Amino acid sequence: MNIKSLLLGSAAALAAVSGAHAADAVVAAEPEPLEYVRICDAYGAGYFFIPGTETCLKIGGMVRTEGGWYNAYNPGPGGDRGTYWHTRAQLSVDTATDTEYGPLKTNTVYRFDWNDGNATTTKLLWANISLGGFLVGKQDSQYNLFAGYAGDVINDDVVYDGPYELNQITYNYDAGNGFKAVVSLEDSNSGSDSSSYGGAWVQSKADHYAPNVVAGVGYKVGGFGFKVVGGYDSIVEEGAIKARVDADFGAFTAFLMGGWNTDGDKLNQYAGSNLNASACPVGRGDLCGWGDWAVWGGVGVPINDKLKWNLQLAYTDSKIFEATTNLKFNPVKNLLIEPEVTYTNFDSVNQDQWAGILRFQRSF
Repeated sequence: MNIKSLLLGSAAALAAVSGAHAADAVVAAEPEPLEYVRICDAYGAGYFFIPGTETCLKIGGMVRTEGGWYNAYNPGPGGDRGTYWHTRAQLSVDTATDTEYGPLKTNTVYRFDWNDGNATTTKLLWANISLGGFLVGKQDSQYNLFAGYAGDVINDDVVYDGPYELNQITYNYDAGNGFKAVVSLEDSNSGSDSSSYGGAWVQSKADHYAPNVVAGVGYKVGGFGFKVVGGYDSIVEEGAIKARVDADFGAFTAFLMGGWNTDGDKLNQYAGSNLNASACPVGRGDLCGWGDWAVWGGVGVPINDKLKWNLQLAYTDSKIFEATTNLKFNPVKNLLIEPEVTYTNFDSVNQDQWAGILRFQRSF
């Protein structure tokens, strides 16, 4: 009996120990399901959802390198600079989130440049927020952006067509039937007294607080469009108006644009100049600008699905003439090879200039 009791007790003890070990056994956790990147096609190609959010993200940019000969903007000794080389990298980041007021978007563009002489520059090109037709932040002036700049050439602004990067508060209206309108309050970039072109352009003023104002309307039907836009420079207290007609004839596209300066003896943000001061006589900086008016025109001819020819002509009341032509060759998708030649004539200083560019650009 004693032996039997001992055996039964030992068996019970072993069973208890085994049960305790079984209770303490580690159970492997189920692996969490992987979350794959989801495509977000509501805002166009290239967007994807940021994992764990309802915000869509798009990353793009380009790498460009180009060689240039002479300077179309400078007829003086500085324009005979020989061959120069310039390389640029640009990164753009866009976000979009659906809201009850429409898409909430941001657009940020970073630019990195390397120029001859081992000079590197970096800048924030654009950074803005938009919702329900409103936009706040940094972008090109609506005087340029709404009108559509000038022609499809690199040197499209030898004859000045408006300001670029600046802070603004803008409202864009799109009726959905071809009619569009824009109103924009733009930073006058003022802070201290400064001027250029021998005082013909007062670009900054101390204790100045008023913004510049831009407004425009446009209408497009089929392949034809018309836009008119005006800008008021609150520092100079003058402005300019541009009107543009675009036409798509199938075999080619064409545009014609005219500008009027409210005071041809002065330059302002909307009728200014990108030229070197050698393009006009000393003491007559106004002749580096439009004078009273300027006109641009151009055509674009697709030769095939990889090659396009462009031409732009421009002339001003101050007798500045510009002609630019190029070929845009895309041997493969997102790769551009673009040779361009520009001729400029500056009547007021009896000078002219030939200039050329060869550009290679890969976009993504």
